[in-house]
Amino acid sequence: MVHVIHHSAFRGLSLVLGATLAVGAVAVGAPASAAGRPAPPAPSTSTGYGGAVSSVDAEASAVGLEVLRKGGNAADAAVATAAALGVTEPYSAGIGGGGYFVYFDAATGEVTTIDGRETAPAAMPTDAFIDPATGTPYPFAAAVSSGLSVGVPGTVATWEAALDHFGTESLKEMLKPSILLATRGFRVDETFAQQTAANQARFAAFPATAELFLPNDAPPVVGTTFTNPDLATTLREIALRGTDAFYEGAIADEIAAIAQDPQVDPASTLPAFPGYLTADDLADYTVLEQDPTHIEYRGLDVYGMAPSSSGGTTVGESLNILENYDLAGEAVPKALHLYLEATAHAFADRGAYVGDPAFVDVPTETLLSQDFADARACVIDPDAASVKPVAPAPLDASGCDVAALEEQADTENISTTHLSVVDQWGNAVAYTLTIEQTGGSGMTVPGRGFLLNNELTDFNFAPAFPGDPNTVEPGKRPRSSMSPTIVLDDGDVRFVVGSPGGSMIITTVTQVLMNRIDLGMSLPEAVAAPRASQRNTAAVSAEQAFRDVFEAQLTPYGHQFATAAEIGAVAAIEVDADGLMTAAAEPVRRGGGTGLVVRPAP
Repeated sequence: MVHVIHHSAFRGLSLVLGATLAVGAVAVGAPASAAGRPAPPAPSTSTGYGGAVSSVDAEASAVGLEVLRKGGNAADAAVATAAALGVTEPYSAGIGGGGYFVYFDAATGEVTTIDGRETAPAAMPTDAFIDPATGTPYPFAAAVSSGLSVGVPGTVATWEAALDHFGTESLKEMLKPSILLATRGFRVDETFAQQTAANQARFAAFPATAELFLPNDAPPVVGTTFTNPDLATTLREIALRGTDAFYEGAIADEIAAIAQDPQVDPASTLPAFPGYLTADDLADYTVLEQDPTHIEYRGLDVYGMAPSSSGGTTVGESLNILENYDLAGEAVPKALHLYLEATAHAFADRGAYVGDPAFVDVPTETLLSQDFADARACVIDPDAASVKPVAPAPLDASGCDVAALEEQADTENISTTHLSVVDQWGNAVAYTLTIEQTGGSGMTVPGRGFLLNNELTDFNFAPAFPGDPNTVEPGKRPRSSMSPTIVLDDGDVRFVVGSPGGSMIITTVTQVLMNRIDLGMSLPEAVAAPRASQRNTAAVSAEQAFRDVFEAQLTPYGHQFATAAEIGAVAAIEVDADGLMTAAAEPVRRGGGTGLVVRPAP
């Protein structure tokens, strides 16, 4: 149902985990004083009662926790935390982007989702990413840093819908902490400085971006205070006038103007293609309230995000395939082999069938059925890796006869951010939000303090095969891998989990759940453990720590490996049967995150 809303059982890993947790027991991004001096270190993991918040950023987690302390519920705290992430994580999220919001109502036992994904402009042609001079797709990097990549932002509308339908506080009140944070500033940490430096060349191409993020023509220095008074003013305007201040009037006009006519430094060589976004597109934007995806795994109810996200269907199918195996009874290398094979087959089906259901007939029920997953398990050899890429299964799959398929390019970027919240009443939120590429399109709306997304590059620039469900169409939402997930145990929240990481979000969430549910890890161990991601490609993307421990044990199965510097940045919460909450964020990845609880356990 869709409603349109307008405006250490893990053998062989103990030494790696011990080192990781020891190094990362404290998050790098600790809250800063007004003078930019770091406050006492914030923990990556906390346990206790009364509510919990987990995110990649200490400032943002602290904002959400304060909302819970003052009696706000999970939806209130999630919106306040997300707004703060838009200040401190401006290259990953913000009001120029979109995302997916999953909410569990403890009183009714219902899980509901809000699709706040960006949409293609109404005037965008289906060949928008094809170079008319050559008849071939534009280079991906050139398309990213342009108006062509900018979709209609959905984040502000998501906040409004979440508070209207689930919250107890006003948007005005939930934006106040972020307005203060943008005004007084936050301490620049290594991650923020490194992300700025990595994007310096393209940021310098856009004068408004350079003025904001490259003071003195260089990245901000670690330890200094970064302020964003323009963003504070923009958020204050939204707080006072509501979401119409963003989707109608001056801000909307300015967003459309910069997307249609990117302002580029004359010395830049970026093509900065003009886009199609108009003020009317912003005025017409809607979020969708819809049912979640749902499967059962090991007696638990796993809820996720339905299409336009592919996260819920692909995490769900992966777990349904793994349901065929007693992973807890297997040696860890065998369990990992089965995990890699399950996600490879689920990704094949994702590529073949998942897109925006307003434009394509997505067989969500079939993809989430245990019968379909059992047929996929039928073609997995417990002792040998399949030749990649594997083919998608026919929708009436009941046997093992499948054909070959060409490997598809992955255009999703590793940025994005995620937050998890549980309140004192047992309500929960899993919310993943993004502007896509680290730094989005690279274009800052002049005088407004926020970057515009490049979400439209998540479309396939040209059809990958006849009937490709993820091609460009006016008004369409590009397929996403964001996978905010809530797991219930007999009607009560047990796990809340999600991550950034492009298409590796899906495998990250799947692996963390497998680590915790099947392989005997605690939640902090499951989050910290080295990761690997098989997305139906010839080589498994794996962190070096994973390769160090498991490559020699997995190559006999036929798996090949390529190194990924970092996979995901999880923010998760567990609630045990006695109500004890564990808020677990990354101890090391992306500079470390922060998990906080209202009343810490003694």
